[in-house]
Amino acid sequence: MTAKRTILISGDAGAPTVAAATALHAARRGHRTWLLAADDPHRALDAALGTRLEPEPARYAPGLYVSRIDEQAAFRYAVGELTEKLRPLLDLLGADRLDPEELTALPGIARLALLRALPAADQDVLVVLAPPPAELIATLALPEQLNRYLDRLVPEQRQAARALRPLLAGLAGVPMPAEWLYEGRAKASEALAESRAAVDDPGTSVRLVVPADGHPYGELRRVRAGLALHGHRPDAVVVHGALPDGAAESPDPWLAALARRRAEELAALAAETDAPVLVTGLAEVTLEAVADRLYGDGDGPERLEAQPWPVEDRLAEEGLLVWHLELPGADRSELDLVRRGDDLVVGIGSHRRVLTLPSALRRCTVAGAGLGDGVLSVRFAPDPALWPQG
Repeated sequence: MTAKRTILISGDAGAPTVAAATALHAARRGHRTWLLAADDPHRALDAALGTRLEPEPARYAPGLYVSRIDEQAAFRYAVGELTEKLRPLLDLLGADRLDPEELTALPGIARLALLRALPAADQDVLVVLAPPPAELIATLALPEQLNRYLDRLVPEQRQAARALRPLLAGLAGVPMPAEWLYEGRAKASEALAESRAAVDDPGTSVRLVVPADGHPYGELRRVRAGLALHGHRPDAVVVHGALPDGAAESPDPWLAALARRRAEELAALAAETDAPVLVTGLAEVTLEAVADRLYGDGDGPERLEAQPWPVEDRLAEEGLLVWHLELPGADRSELDLVRRGDDLVVGIGSHRRVLTLPSALRRCTVAGAGLGDGVLSVRFAPDPALWPQG
């Protein structure tokens, strides 16, 4: 492990144990490690570690520091910055500024706090007990979405009007909001770029945790499709709470039959996903034992790179260009496609992404689409009014 690794661990009730074991294993391998609880309202990670996590990182073991995200502090910081920008306007209106003690974190602030924490980490390994999969996917998508909103609402081109602001400010007698608005836009764009770089970094990966007894594989397919839509693939699927080895040979016929059925489910899962399937069982009662079962003597799974989505040229044969979007786990019944100008809006269940079309496809019309073997193939026909002739 030579480059920085960020491992986002998300899933069922076993995720805190897997996150703690993963961080402890990395520290035992000699890596400077930080374990961060980004979503743990019931302090399950505290229980797994046997210590209370606070916002300030604390040493837990040699090479391992632990902490939790403080949503309240993150919200106060954000509002404090905004209040400073708005001070001239508030003074003009005679409005009182909010006291820090009055502020209560709004829903969704934890996502922003997590995105701020990712680029700030300077350890060899950052292990994050992340939000549940659906919320994690939304968090990973947030930098791209917010940047798109900024481009639409406060486009950089409008900054050409900067020369008019001193005149307007003189007429109004106070600094104009446009000044701090564009300054805030530049700062927000920079922060979003840092967060997106951390999310898309080759060392950042998602590790999914599913229960051995919950039949979660249908939901797992939807999670994998949602991750793929935003350019991510799980580096591993951890099946937590498996029956002990040898249970299939138990003299108890009920236990033996259950063990065989679970083994068949694991085999089906391994055949369906290209990510390694790791198993930890009921017999591992310590974090060290869980880590040894999952990772042995190695560092663990490496990130699986999402491949670029290619455009296939079939102009000579069929008069079409075909854009292949790899979406493993996607279900035809949950797919939604809408062409809007130079964008293609792709929906998979509750997950949506606005994709900017490659330049050649912007001069085409959508001629159809099909899903097969986890690949969405969207067919485009050249628009005679826009396509070069000859």
